[in-house]
Amino acid sequence: MNYFSSDFKLGILGGGQLGKMLLFDTRKFDIQTYVLDPSDEAPCKIACDQFFKGDLMDFETVYNFGKKVDVLTFEIELVNLEALVKLEEEGLKVYPSPKTLKLIQNKGIQKDFYIQNTIPTANYKRFDDLKSLVVSILDSKTKLPFVWKCTEFGYDGNGVKVIRQISDLENLANVECIAEEMVPFKNELAVIVCRNPSGEIKTYPVVEMEFHPEANQVEYVICPARIDDKVAEKARGIALKVSEKFNHVGLLAVEMFQTDDDEILVNEVAPRPHNSGHYSIEASYTSQFENHLRAILDLPLGNTDSKVSGIMVNLVGAEGFSGNVIYENIEKILGWNGVTPHIYGKKQTRPFRKMGHVTIVNEDIIEARRIAEEVKNTIRVIS
Repeated sequence: MNYFSSDFKLGILGGGQLGKMLLFDTRKFDIQTYVLDPSDEAPCKIACDQFFKGDLMDFETVYNFGKKVDVLTFEIELVNLEALVKLEEEGLKVYPSPKTLKLIQNKGIQKDFYIQNTIPTANYKRFDDLKSLVVSILDSKTKLPFVWKCTEFGYDGNGVKVIRQISDLENLANVECIAEEMVPFKNELAVIVCRNPSGEIKTYPVVEMEFHPEANQVEYVICPARIDDKVAEKARGIALKVSEKFNHVGLLAVEMFQTDDDEILVNEVAPRPHNSGHYSIEASYTSQFENHLRAILDLPLGNTDSKVSGIMVNLVGAEGFSGNVIYENIEKILGWNGVTPHIYGKKQTRPFRKMGHVTIVNEDIIEARRIAEEVKNTIRVIS
């Protein structure tokens, strides 16, 4: 099929920053794009060929949108699964497939999938609701501390909380959840796997993630991860196994723990471009966004190697500020070598909302990390 400068239409469910960055590459290749998102101010709106406003969880809205396009992908997992299934049954190419998404959308089902496929993961228990979890704790069947996760609708640290005492459960939603054993670990890692329908598969280098202690949100992504080569090889091998078992097409971001004794445990996955791969826009030969596009169109995959060390700094809304966004001091970093800001296009900021990121590239990973800290301390996202 001729994708370039043609009548071919790529549909994207979700109009957030991931879609916006994907659209950079569709514009580079002159591929027509249709985007569906519930917000009039979706970041994608300025860069797609046609924008449609609508509820991503509504069957008719998603189904009717899918009938307008030739290939359908998504930048957010919270979409109507039944509509995707029907579209695929009617012959539309949907990547990643609804079968893959069904195993990932619900974190409880996702965790069960790891056990069924002998993929190493932390021990856990599933509960229908919060009340059942409380009863299990009171009956001494579930031990403190543990990590509470709601099984659906979590994002960017929302829906995850460390529970050290039973009072920590107060004000949490009474929804289906899992209680996951706290694992002593020394690093949180991620590997992005890229696969096309023809079966070509590549992995990006292992990255290391540093998290904000309060928001449970990634602050820095460091590539390459500062770990032993044998550990990195093991992480990539496990990521490939996860990819094989999910049988995904497109990108699969596999988040992992490196335990104190250098075992690798899978935390969770995302079947789309991911925060842990944003560094690749500047630091890799082929960005994660271009490779997602190549994969879902069954084109040859690009080189996933890094040209240079890269660190990504997330720009999130400062605490105490909500309203029209101001990127304070951003002009100061524009004069620094190897520093590139990406602004997502969200007009309203609020505490810890992801508003952009900055990539730092440098031959010296230690120097890159130092500059990243300086960037973090210079820019404030306020209102």
